[in-house]
Amino acid sequence: MRCVLIASTAAELLFYWADAAFLRRLRPPHAGQVGRDGTGRRGCGKGVRGRAWALTWGCVPQGPALEDSLNTLFAPLIISCAALLEKLADTYTCFATEHGRHLHVLHMFGDCLYIAVNGDGTESEDDLRRTLFVLRRLVEAHCGLVTLDSHLIRKELRPADSEQRERVWSLLRGLLETYSHLREEDQSFAVEAVERLIHPQLCEQCIEFLERQVVQYINASPERGGDEVGHAFLLVHTKLLAFYSSRNASSIRPADLLILILLVQDLYPSESAEEELDRQSVAGKVLPQGPKRSESIPVSGPGSHGAAEKDSDDQQDTDDLSVPEVYYTPEPSPGGHSTGDESWLEGAEMLGTGEADAADVQMAEDLLQTLGPLVPEASNPRRIFLDANLREGYCPLLPHTMHCLPLWPGISLVLLTKGPTTQVAITLYQLLDGFLVLERKLEEGPEAGAPRSYPFLAELRQRMDKFVKKLSGQDIQLQNTWVDFKSKIFSRSEPGSSLELLQAVANVKRQLCSVYRQLFLASTGHSLSQGLRDRAQKLMREKLLDWRDFLLVKSRRNITMVSYPCWTPLTHPTYLEDFPGLVHFIYVDRTAGQMMAPSLSVTEKSSSELGKGPLAAFIKRKVWSLIALARRYLQKGYTTLMLQDGDYCCSYFLWFENELGYKLEMMEVPVLSDDSAPIGMLAGDYYRKLLRYYSKNHQAEVVKCYELLTVHLGIIPSELVVQQACDLARRLWEPSRIPLL
Repeated sequence: MRCVLIASTAAELLFYWADAAFLRRLRPPHAGQVGRDGTGRRGCGKGVRGRAWALTWGCVPQGPALEDSLNTLFAPLIISCAALLEKLADTYTCFATEHGRHLHVLHMFGDCLYIAVNGDGTESEDDLRRTLFVLRRLVEAHCGLVTLDSHLIRKELRPADSEQRERVWSLLRGLLETYSHLREEDQSFAVEAVERLIHPQLCEQCIEFLERQVVQYINASPERGGDEVGHAFLLVHTKLLAFYSSRNASSIRPADLLILILLVQDLYPSESAEEELDRQSVAGKVLPQGPKRSESIPVSGPGSHGAAEKDSDDQQDTDDLSVPEVYYTPEPSPGGHSTGDESWLEGAEMLGTGEADAADVQMAEDLLQTLGPLVPEASNPRRIFLDANLREGYCPLLPHTMHCLPLWPGISLVLLTKGPTTQVAITLYQLLDGFLVLERKLEEGPEAGAPRSYPFLAELRQRMDKFVKKLSGQDIQLQNTWVDFKSKIFSRSEPGSSLELLQAVANVKRQLCSVYRQLFLASTGHSLSQGLRDRAQKLMREKLLDWRDFLLVKSRRNITMVSYPCWTPLTHPTYLEDFPGLVHFIYVDRTAGQMMAPSLSVTEKSSSELGKGPLAAFIKRKVWSLIALARRYLQKGYTTLMLQDGDYCCSYFLWFENELGYKLEMMEVPVLSDDSAPIGMLAGDYYRKLLRYYSKNHQAEVVKCYELLTVHLGIIPSELVVQQACDLARRLWEPSRIPLL
């Protein structure tokens, strides 16, 4: 029984998400009955992505009084929080009711109160608080700097038009569902770091193709409509295959990249491993005369995991996924034999060299159709706001446009573009930042001195005058508000009182946010032409056609305990041979925001070195509990943890290194309060702050932060666990040389 909602301090409901169990408790059984035609229902016949856990509130009768019921239920809580904040400047952040079974977590973001409720014991306080912080980040990613003004953000989250409101709420609900699923099922979202698909050769070739055939071509085309592609990357499920940034583009933070992966998964959800296997087997039965598998193509180079020859029986596709030691290369396109590398030569024809006839080509196209229709592009392209480091300095929530181009189910090409009004967004942020500083000074009272004596005020006035002049009277309200502000703070006579000045500052901020909203939220903005998007999608499909099956399998079993590290020769021992007793590990480079870990397959239809479903699921629960435990201890200032958990020994290490890989002296990390932002990248980027804190004493060198979580068999001595952790960390440090960005 779960519920998440956003409310104003006036107890106005701005957003809610609730499951069927919560709504059944909220409303009597006879309320909100609907007719046979389905009026009042929403999506009852269609589960979200076919997941049994998915939100089913749409199948619960939805009456017009549902929002009023939520308001009635939560109004006392919201009003009491607002009263405590007003009287004591503090409020409660967590409490339990009904014998501790119903857990409530609250957090104030500006003038909005975020509340999360769990009544079935499936989520801890940290889980609920993390959900609230991620929801706040999702709101920022879709509303930008409008979140700085309480009045305007209420308009964005709760539009007056009911249909538009439902669209906004459905978008946020879908993102919350997708995030909840990924946090429970995907290791990269469990530790909040980007996982790369390890194949250096293919990665390098993809980067080169993205640069020459996608980014440079689009940016030189007159059809781009004023937009410029700054970033392009390829995703296979949730794993990053390649990422390219143009020279003039701002850098993308790992936390924002993880948000983009979340958005792509929400637009085009990945099938589960079992669903993918079922679809492949069905496709094999539908087209029994499909193109036969040619000779196995050896994957050469540093990314080689070894390849073996295989019969051409398509019915063995399912078995391919269940063999842990060997990766098979994908089927080539119909026609002549392909060497894999030749497919990347400029001008290479992917559909044959004359040997394939029209029937074979048509058969290949039909096979692609059996992969199933893709999700409709309801919100694609999408305006998104990401933090950026520019030549002018740091600019949070810079507007971008995300174009997600699905190649096949599970494989997507994503383009990030910036429009011609980017500089206006930077100017608006600089002005808003200046007024925020002024507001804090005024709140300090007379101790901060006379307002006219503030050293930054003259520059702020000059910038604001210049910006208002550039608008040339297009926004009369901003111009009048600015004139009123200047008359109060720069008056030759006695300036206005602190309350009057604070109100004048708030008015200017609101008008600046209003301009921002009109430019980047209310308007449709520019977008790449459909022709350019279709061309990029078509070329990328052609280039990756021979690799498609390989990539889909590789994404499910990126690294395994019985695989060879991709940067070592095949004669090198596997992880399991090199580290006897090691069951699982997660290695995270917190500076780059990337992680490596053996794949965990928990399905009944595919086996791994951990066996089939139950055992792998048991290990998965151990790993997820270790992640949560490590975060709790890190919050209290501990950077090393080792515990005996039944038949297993679990350990966690956090350390710092310089650029050359030499370990730096450890120092005490800050102890955080229980209601602080959860540890991770999505909820406040704890590790970026930790690196900044540690670097104060190491300003002469580049500091990097790493984490390692391991699960060993319980019979392994603790001294050997520590030694293996050190050796494993040295081994895993090598992949940082793999080209990615």
